[in-house]
Amino acid sequence: MERFSNYIFIKVTRKTRPKIGVYVCHCGINIAGVVDVYALKDYALSLPGVVLAREYKFMCSDNGQNIIKEDIEAGLINRVVVAACSPRMHEPTFRLVCKEAGLNQFLFEQANIREHATWVNMNDTEGAYQIAQDHIRMAVAKARTLLPLEVQKVSVEPSCLIIGAGIAGMNSAIDLAKEGYKVYLVERTPTIGGHMAQLDKTFPTMDCSACIITPRMVDVAREKNIELLTYSEVVDVAGYVGNFDVTIMKKPHYVDQEICTGCGACVEPCPVSVGNEFELGLAPRKAIYIPFPQAVPGEYTIDMENCIQCGICARPDVCEPDAI
Repeated sequence: MERFSNYIFIKVTRKTRPKIGVYVCHCGINIAGVVDVYALKDYALSLPGVVLAREYKFMCSDNGQNIIKEDIEAGLINRVVVAACSPRMHEPTFRLVCKEAGLNQFLFEQANIREHATWVNMNDTEGAYQIAQDHIRMAVAKARTLLPLEVQKVSVEPSCLIIGAGIAGMNSAIDLAKEGYKVYLVERTPTIGGHMAQLDKTFPTMDCSACIITPRMVDVAREKNIELLTYSEVVDVAGYVGNFDVTIMKKPHYVDQEICTGCGACVEPCPVSVGNEFELGLAPRKAIYIPFPQAVPGEYTIDMENCIQCGICARPDVCEPDAI
């Protein structure tokens, strides 16, 4: 052991023999009222690498935490497994216990035998017990392979990707953009707005849906910190938190979005008429189209699955800007 500041740090390396302590929590009657916690303790003690097993009413209590601390400080264990509730609730608690006792906080593992075993099998005690055994066995197996880790600070890319440009995606994008972050807003359809753009009124106030969402769509288009990627889909995500590499497939509109003025002159001469997805097939659209009049962006898209490639829309007398 080495002492630094107010902590004693226990040296654990790859060659250190795992000495695992397993602590089974009663959680009042949430666990102990369904399964035999004493039998679980004995089972844990039979697992490879386990040198100590205890049970207690509430492991998250001060007394429960002190039990773990005393065992670590006495040199009895160098790995900790707590069989209790969800790690989302108390993993930080028990990691701090390990740290305060001088054990690297990442030499801790938690088995969730409450939500995953007893709560969902209250009427099947045998089944709950077997599941609890499985979770403890898995946690112990993982604990045998744990190595000390150190928390590191790394620089992050000050940008974010939002998938889906419905009302929630748009609001999130605007909020983040106003905070100074670069936002990539990806939408698989040719326009933003999502399902809310299809609604007449919104519950519970019965306000006009278009009156609410249209200004937000315009705000997204005008916000300099938002890069709008419509008609696009995420195909791969790699990297880690703060530094993701995302591959996005952008489908072609077959109309130059920089040149198109959205005049609509190409629509009338188009000979193809199909059901408009935005209108759930209840109204027609042409093979060259925008989903609805307030669509953002307002440039046209050619549906190549239905286009007969007659070339009428691309004629100079139809598309004067030569965007097609």
